[in-house]
Order: sequence, then C-alpha cells, then structure tokens
Amino acid sequence: MLAKVWTCLASPLWNITSSWLFLDTKHLCYGIFNAHDNWYMYFTDKRHETTGNPKESSYELQDWRMKDRLKTVSAALAICLNIGVEPPDQLKTTPGAKLEAWQDPTNPPVQKALEIIGKSLQSQYETLAIRTRYKQYLDPSVEETKKFCQSLRRNAKEERVLFHYNGHGVPKPTASGEIWVFNKNYTQYIPVSLYDLQSWLGAPTFYVWDCSDAGNILNNFHRFVEKHEQEELENSAKDPNYSILPYKPYIHLAACGVKENLPTNPLLPADVFTSCLTTPIEMALWFFVLQNPLPSQITPERAKKLPGRLQERRTPLGELNWIFTAITDTIAWTTLPRPLFRKFFRQDLMVAALFRNFLLSQRIMSAYNCHPQSYPALPDTHQHPLWESWDLAVEMALAQLPQLEDKESGLRPDYEFQNSSFFTEQLTAFEVYLTQGAVTHKAPDQLPVVLQVLLSQQHRVRALILLGKFLDMGPWAVNLALSIGIFPYVLKLLQSAANELKPVMVFIWTRVLAVDITCQTDLLKDSGYMYFAVILKPTEGLPVVDSLEHKAMCAFILARLCDGYKQGQTVCNQSEIMTYCLVHLQNAENPLLRQWACLCISQLWKDLPDAKWRGIRENAPSKLAYLVRDVCCEVRAAMLYAMTTFLGIQDLTDEVARIEENISWTVMEMANDGNAMVRKELLVYFSKFIQRYENKFLVVAYEQLQEEREYRQFPPTDDGNDHKMGLHYARLDNRNPDGTIKATAQGVAHNSIFAAVWKHVLIMAVDPHPEVQRNATIIIDCIHISLLQSPLGAHAQNIIDDIKRRLARSAASNPTTADPRPSTPVRQDSMASAPTTQQGLLKRTASYLFTLPFGSSSSADTSPDHSLGRNTPKSPGAQRSPLPLRSRLPDFNAPPEQNDTAATPGTYHAAKEPMSGVFEPRKLSVAPTLPLESTFFEWSIEYFREPQMKPNEAEEPGSTDYNERLWRRSRNEAILRETQPQKEIAGSAPELCVVDINARSGSCVTSLTSDQMTGNVFVAGFGDGAIRVFDARNRPQEAMVKKWKDETDRVWIKSVHMQRGGQRELLSASRNGKVKLWDIRMDKPLRTINTTSQTLRTASTHEHLPVFAVGTGNHSVKVFNFEGRELSRIEPYSSFLHQARQAPISATAFHPHRMMLACAARGDNHVNMFTCSEKKIPSSGLEL
Repeated sequence: MLAKVWTCLASPLWNITSSWLFLDTKHLCYGIFNAHDNWYMYFTDKRHETTGNPKESSYELQDWRMKDRLKTVSAALAICLNIGVEPPDQLKTTPGAKLEAWQDPTNPPVQKALEIIGKSLQSQYETLAIRTRYKQYLDPSVEETKKFCQSLRRNAKEERVLFHYNGHGVPKPTASGEIWVFNKNYTQYIPVSLYDLQSWLGAPTFYVWDCSDAGNILNNFHRFVEKHEQEELENSAKDPNYSILPYKPYIHLAACGVKENLPTNPLLPADVFTSCLTTPIEMALWFFVLQNPLPSQITPERAKKLPGRLQERRTPLGELNWIFTAITDTIAWTTLPRPLFRKFFRQDLMVAALFRNFLLSQRIMSAYNCHPQSYPALPDTHQHPLWESWDLAVEMALAQLPQLEDKESGLRPDYEFQNSSFFTEQLTAFEVYLTQGAVTHKAPDQLPVVLQVLLSQQHRVRALILLGKFLDMGPWAVNLALSIGIFPYVLKLLQSAANELKPVMVFIWTRVLAVDITCQTDLLKDSGYMYFAVILKPTEGLPVVDSLEHKAMCAFILARLCDGYKQGQTVCNQSEIMTYCLVHLQNAENPLLRQWACLCISQLWKDLPDAKWRGIRENAPSKLAYLVRDVCCEVRAAMLYAMTTFLGIQDLTDEVARIEENISWTVMEMANDGNAMVRKELLVYFSKFIQRYENKFLVVAYEQLQEEREYRQFPPTDDGNDHKMGLHYARLDNRNPDGTIKATAQGVAHNSIFAAVWKHVLIMAVDPHPEVQRNATIIIDCIHISLLQSPLGAHAQNIIDDIKRRLARSAASNPTTADPRPSTPVRQDSMASAPTTQQGLLKRTASYLFTLPFGSSSSADTSPDHSLGRNTPKSPGAQRSPLPLRSRLPDFNAPPEQNDTAATPGTYHAAKEPMSGVFEPRKLSVAPTLPLESTFFEWSIEYFREPQMKPNEAEEPGSTDYNERLWRRSRNEAILRETQPQKEIAGSAPELCVVDINARSGSCVTSLTSDQMTGNVFVAGFGDGAIRVFDARNRPQEAMVKKWKDETDRVWIKSVHMQRGGQRELLSASRNGKVKLWDIRMDKPLRTINTTSQTLRTASTHEHLPVFAVGTGNHSVKVFNFEGRELSRIEPYSSFLHQARQAPISATAFHPHRMMLACAARGDNHVNMFTCSEKKIPSSGLEL
C-alpha cells in the first residue's frame, strides 16, 4: 500500500479553483467545493491556523471567591455620654449639636434619655445587619468594659466582633493611646489603654470610634499590636505548647483625625459620624437640605421623614437607598484596589454597609473641616463626580415630598411617585460604553450599577442583556464581573421560571464557565443544572431566533459540569441529558449544536463505566458514527473525541470488543479527511485503541516487518493483480492465480481491524501536515520499542538487521541517491548527517526505529541534533528513517529529478522553511508514550471565550488585520477587473472527501486538472503515460469517461492542464518533451509538439492565452504557442559565479491573468519573473 499524497489546488493570490483533488495510487478523492463558479479559497480559519491546539492562556483567573469569609456575629455598643456633665477638655457651644442617635437627650424624662439613645442606636445598627447580636453598654465602668469585652470575644470565638465607642461624654483619647470610661460611682474618668483593650477583644475586630481626636487611637493602635505579637513570640519560644493569640486582622473607622474636634453645629446631630454610618439616607437628606443654596420650604426634619421603607425599592425611601448603594459601590469600585474592594465591600454585610456609609461620612464631615479616618486607609472620595448623580436623585425625590405628604394625609390619595431615571440612564451609559468605549480593557464604571439593577424586575432583562454583551468581550470581562460579585445573582436567577430570561442566562453562564470551571460545583446546588438540561430538551422552545445555538451553549455548560467532576457526571447520567444530545446529533441546521452534543456526551461518559453502558443501550456509538462524513470539520473532530473517551470499559467482554472494533472500522476512512485537525484527532483515537490492544498490535507490527523483508527479497511483478492482495504483501509463490494471498501464507492478523489500523498509522506517518506526521511517528515508535522489548524482540531485531543490510547494499549500488525533496535552503548544521532514502515499503519520519530502544543504550538520551537518524526534520516528510517507500511497478519510481545531485545551497539569504503556526518538533530525547493527549476539547472551549457579538479583529474595520486583508482583496480585484469580469467570491469548504473514485490504474497519479467553470470534469495523468478523463456527475464506478494511452510512449506525464479561459484547451506534457493538445471527444491528440530533446522538468499553461512554457534539464525555459511555434527561449538568472548555470528548471508558473512568467532552477535561491514588454528586457531576477 502506498502513502496517499494530498494536494490542494488553491492559492489566495493567483489561483482561483473550484475543487480539491487528492492523489492516490488507486483512487481519486474528489472534494467538491463549488460546482458553479470560480472563487477564492482562503485557509485562514482558526482550525487551519491552530490545528486544534489551544492558545496559551492570556488571562489570569482572579480569586474572586472569599474563602476566608468572616462574619460580624457580635457587637458591643459602648456609649459614654454622662448626660448633663461636660468633660473637662471639650468646650461645647451654646447652642450646640445635641442629637444622639437622632434622640434629644434633653427631652423629658431625662432619666431615661440614655436608655432611649442606646435602644435607638441598636435599632439603627440592626437595619445594617439584623443577625448580629448587639449589646448596649451605657456609661460603662472600667470593670464592666473589661468584662463585656472578654465576653464578646469568648462568644464570637474566631469570628469578627464590632466595638462601637461613643466618647462624647468623656475626655478625648490621649496621645499615648488611651480612651476613657468611668469609675463605678461616676466620680472619675478612668483611662483604658488600647493595649489592654486589644488583650480583651483579640482579633478579628471592627472598631468604630465616634469621638474627637480619634486619630490618636489609630496612631497608637498598630504600635500596641506589634508589642503584643512580639510578646506572643517570646512566650511561644519559652513554652512550645503555648497557644498564640491573634491580634490581626482589625478594621478601624474613626470620626476625625488628630487634633480635630467633632462638629458642634446646632443644625447637625452630635453623633454625625454615627448617623452617617448607621442611617445614611436620613443623614444624606438632612445634609442636602442644609447645603441647598436655593430657598425651600422643606426643613431637614421634613426631609428626614421621606415616606417609604428602606427594604422596599418601589417606595421613595427604598429607591433612594437602592440608588445610594449603587453609587457608593461604584465610587468604591472606581477608586479602591480590587483586593481591597472585595475585602470590604463583598465579604460581610455589616462591613460592606459600614464602608459604603463611611464614604458618605467623608463627604458630609469634610464640609465641616472634619476628616474621617480608616484602617486600612481609603482614599478621599468626597469630590467623586458620582455624588452629583446622588444629589440629583435626592433632589428629584424631595421635589415630590409635598405631594407624598398630601398622599399620606389623604389629600391626594391617587398621586403616584415618579421613580428616578438614575438606573435607566446608567444602563444607557453602560450601553454606550459597550458600543463605543470598550476599545481597551478598561473596567466600566457602571458595572456595580448593573449588579444593583439585577434586583429590579423592571430593568432585569435589559441589564442581563447588557451584562451578556460585556462578558462577550472576553475572559478579562468575565473576571471583572466575577470580582464585582455578579455570580450570586446569576446563580439565584437559575431558580426563576421566567421564559424571557432563559436565552440571556444561557449566554451568561456559557461565558462564565468558559473562563472559570470552579463554578461547576455551584450548578449542583438546588439542581441548578436542570435549568439548562430542560432547555437542551429537543422539544423545548426559546423566545429567540437562534434557539439552536443556545441549545449548543446548554450542551457546553453541561459538558463543563462533567469536565473532570465525578459528581457532575453522575447527576447528568441520572437525567436525560445523553438522550437529548443523541437526538441533537441528527440536527442538520446547526453544526455548533452537533459539535457540543458530541463533546457533552464525551465528558459525560469519560472514565464513567455506567454512562458508557448507558450509551451502548441507547446505541450511542452508532449514532455518533453517522457524523463520520459531516460537512463540518469541528463536528467530525468532536465525534472522534467522543469515540476516544468511549474506549476503555474495564470489563472487556466480547460485546465491548465488538463495539470498539466496529467503531475503528467506521472511523478508519477519516485518515483521508481533508482537515489536519480531524486527522490529528483520529490518531488520538488510534493511540488509545492501540494501547488497549497492545499485544495484538505487537503481532501486527512484527508481521509488517516480515512483509517488508519479503518485499525486498521478492519485489512485485506487473501482473495486473497486485491490488488484490489488499492490506498485505506476499511474494508470487504465496498468491493464488487471481492475485489473492493463499490461506497458508496469511498471517495471524491478516485483514484484521488491527492490521488495518496499523497500516493507516504507518501511512499517516508521512502525512503532509507536520503535527499529524509527528504524532503518527510517536505511536509507531512506541509500538516498535515495545516490540523490541517483548519476547518477539530478538526475531524482530533480526528482521530489522536484515532490512538494514539490504538497504545498505541498495545504497551502495545507487550512490547518486540524495535527499528526494526540493533543495530548500537550510542551515548547514542541520545537513550534517542527512540519511539517504531508498525505494521500499513505507516512508517514515525521523523516529527511533532501527535505533537502540530505551534502556539498552545511552544513545536514547543523546541530543536529537547529534544522534544518527534523529535530525530535526527540515520539512514535513523531509527527514526519513531507513524504513523506505515500497516500489510496486517500474513507473512507480520517483521522477528522475528526485535522483539528481543538487548543489548544496549556501546559507546566504536562506529562508526559514515555514511550518504550521503552533507546530512544536518532537523531542527525540523523550521516550514516546501512549495514548496521545487530545487538545481538542480545550480548543473548542476557546470559541466561547472569544467575542461572538462583535466582529473578530480581522473583520473589525480599522484593525491591522482588516486593513491588510482589505489591501490584498483590492489588489486582487483590480487585477481581475483589468482582465476579465468579476468572479463570485464564496465561503469556506467542509474539507471533506465526498466521493472516492477508482483511478482504474495500477500506476500512480502524477498530475491533475479540472474544468474550473463547472468543476464536474477532471483529468488525471499517470506515471505509465496514460491520461484519463473523469466525470464526477457519474457514479464512482462509471466516472472514467475517456482514456488515452500510447503503449509505445509509456513516459511519465509531468503535467495535464485544462485552461480556465481562452479556448479552454487541454494540454499534457510528458517527460520526453512531447506536449499534446487534446479534445476529450477525440481518441487521438489534436497536435503533438516536440518541445525539447532534453528531459522536460516542468510545464505550465496560461489560463487565458494560447501559450505554454516548458522547463528543461539544461537550465532553459521555452515558451510556445498552441501552433507549436517557439516564441522565446530564456535562461533564468543564476547565482554568484553562475553556480546554477547547469541546474535543471524546477518550477514554472504563469500569472493567471497577465502575461507574466515566473521560474526557478533547482538548487538556486532565486525566483525569476519575465513579462512581455515593448522594451527588450530579457529578464529580472528577484532575489529572495
């Protein structure tokens, strides 16, 4: 069996072709792309540029989950007022500020004023966090302070406690770090050192200091903590069993800095800092009225009584609270570092509320020359532009206050509150950002607002749609959304039955899971995964046009749920998800759905025997097999991935073996697939199949070596029955009269699935794509190494030695044999030990075969560049090991130019030979292992990490890629307009062999051409001098409609070409220099032209003009017209000192429209271009 040679007749610059033609020694695989018009064909899709290899992650997943989440479980409210007695160091004005917790301590009964204030403060704190346990300590003594502090820590254990200190009735904190309380009789002020307070409260702790000179506390606190920690370290050093007490973390909010007094303005409450922290809306309304420069009838007291409840967003007060939360969140989001924001605004309800309200205190108290302090320090935000939006919202609410008061009093019962336009405007601003402002990865200011809007049913759909568009920008956007705290909201919305939310929820969850797989565990909570399983159901409809794409997203979400997560696989297997996916395999409308249905099945049954047995019961392998010839490459690759994960049921029963063998027979034809990514995936399947049945493949590999030796001992004869041997080779004595192999000569693996798989892997080892070639070689080497280490190893080694001896004798008898590939300039160091190549059984890439196996020699660890037969391949298929190509008939020999000894090219201006974009050469110092690892699933996930709602970079006007493509397209279309009417430009192709046509010849196909107007008729030239015409519209068995063969002129056909334009002539060129013009209706050529007495090396025909050119073996190019008249004869430019003057011509090509000819000589580094011109300029050499 000969390796298939795959050729694609397509070029993005000059050639406009209508078909793909694959060359085979026995069959012609004809892949029809367009049967009507000529069109451009570009292979720049992602699958071509990456070959299924995922990109390196360009983003770092942020740790947005609060793993060390602390809750504030207990709070002590220490209120030191000593009403009626002024502290000695605080001079109060008359009138002065007197409201404490919005209560007037001078109102009767004065005896209960302190108790009323304490209850009021507690109720204010309860609006922030109702679950926290509060305890009031009114005018506490030093003993009480120590007692309640220790009790607070004891009850809270390792959780956070809050210590609120109101020191309006005691002296200011001292510069040495002391606060004041009372003695038992209230006759003295007693200082309490912060050092002692730290000992009593421990950590974690939240301190709120509402007193003058509060900055003194912060200045001394850190010093005392360091002292405590030093003492703890000393104690632990003395006693290894000593339990170290923690004094961190801690948080401080202080009313003012050092040497700052609290405001005494009689229009303000005395505890303005506490009021900002615990009743921000009332304080903000109060402050707004005080600061309003316009005359108004609304007093602060009236404004504070704005109707509504804080928890009800539809009421005036509730809406203002909602807006305030959004604005303060946004201010913090835009000014704080991300870790600090998550720590203070997303960790604990109490902490988040107090810090949001602290931003308000900065704004209000700065107006009275007070500067609240915090630890960790927050930047000053009192001039943030969003405060203007807050003022507008407050103003709109207070403008309706008279009407709202009338409604409450019954004067205007029908009045409806006019809601603020704040959220609508912010969503519009976010939409503008998405459409025009998201050029760089700058976080949008409106993201926290979008989070708040999700709480509103009125704006929820619009907010979710905009959020989906933002997440569509890529992983960086998903990271931002998760860090802002979006996840709990979208998780809770899975419990919603609203139909209008389903499409956008599917889209959002797809983007989230594409970036952060840790969210898969959350889908199991409250059976959230069933939200997507129900949508995946084939009969379930969605209120969107592209419902099938959303079902594909559901399949993706469920696949990610199962990805490496046993619990996810188990719950999915207990549902109908596999059944739904099997139905979607038959959906012909959406390839993305078919692809992810395959991948969902693959993840569901990967390493899960119960799911595999369920798949067998539901006939899943057979249903997947229908996708072998799917028109979408990604679907075919996904099907192979699913088949690969199906292999490996531990209980290898006869039924399982039969199913796995049937799968292998089915997918085997995909070795001829036109897409390299699919062929790569097939090799992954083969590798796992080979590993599973390794012993059988050792026998197959051994018999293959026996066939190789027998082939060399007894070469084939041209008896016409050569093809009837099938997979194997046997000498003439071991064959029946009809050409088949005798039963007595058949091996153990004769015509078995294992032999067929092995032959296909061997063929794929000479695949034109370097990654396919590399992976196939790994499989082969792994089996050969195992074979040499098996009981058959000694026999196998004898066969290998025999083949090597015969190879050496063959090389000695043919010393002119050289590297068969065109002499592309390479580095000199890579040419040091290039191996010779002979005719033999199969071509192979650089491999371990015929070298010592691992463990038997240190050569296995030798650098690939310095070990025999292990040079880095110079090009796909260029570097061969001594296992060579089988020769079957005389005309199968390589063309004579492949045996030419070319001059060694220099390194001057030597171009680096291109490989596929992400190709990594194999490290031959690393032992090959099976099975191969597939990257297709990760590569497929990338689709959902890339923007889908906006054009790709290459399609975005103004981008570099777009401009380059636009320039190339403009250039090509300009040339077309000059020469012929504009042709249609069509889309991409499935890269699928749609029909297998028997070539009806035992000789190899040497050249192909097609009728490019319709694409139905194509012509093949053969190595025995025959030319055959095929019509793809006929049945494959009847496709050959014409044959020309002159038995007296059995010379290799170098070229056949059917013109695209002009008279659409058909020309053939033979190696003996004869060029013939044909009419497919005639049995003989219209004209025979003897072009050269030398060997004809290359021939090209102009697409529209009656002109052709031939390149000869004596470094000359001749141009003829169709009448046989020689128009010109030229010699291409030769390199320095005319080193290539005698080099044969290796390539010629006409421009498809203009009268321009390009040519090059073998072993030279130049391309020469010639054109028709009135000026007699013979040539111009363009040096590469």
